[in-house]
Amino acid sequence: METLFEHAGGQEGLHRFVDAFYGSVLADPLLQPLFGRGRPDHVTHLTAFTAETFGGPTTFTTDMGGFAHLIAVHRGLKITEEQRRRFVELYMAAADAVGLPADPPFREALRSHVEFGSQVALQNSHAETDDQLHPIREVPLWTWPE
Repeated sequence: METLFEHAGGQEGLHRFVDAFYGSVLADPLLQPLFGRGRPDHVTHLTAFTAETFGGPTTFTTDMGGFAHLIAVHRGLKITEEQRRRFVELYMAAADAVGLPADPPFREALRSHVEFGSQVALQNSHAETDDQLHPIREVPLWTWPE
């Protein structure tokens, strides 16, 4: 069965998507404070994370610090629920803007992926101790909805 990674257009398709998404985040007044002026490696990291999550190469884990890095960059951000919802909205809008597949199963997987991930980031952004972190400690593998 085709992976979500393959269905999304592989590395190239996901990079185009993440690049458009990141541009919209940096231009958004509600989210821009979380991202500052931007990080040159953010598109590469988020593309690698998404690719790995969707069944592609494990570059995020093997070469980019893996989930521990993800936890570290979110800690202390104090993400609000409003910011989390806007993040999801821009993520899905970027999928439309770059023409990611629009079939309902793929879009359901894409939405559930960003909803779950943004909930984890929200929790971790408020954690003051390791016990308050979300229990997930490795890149999750996302698959087609059942």
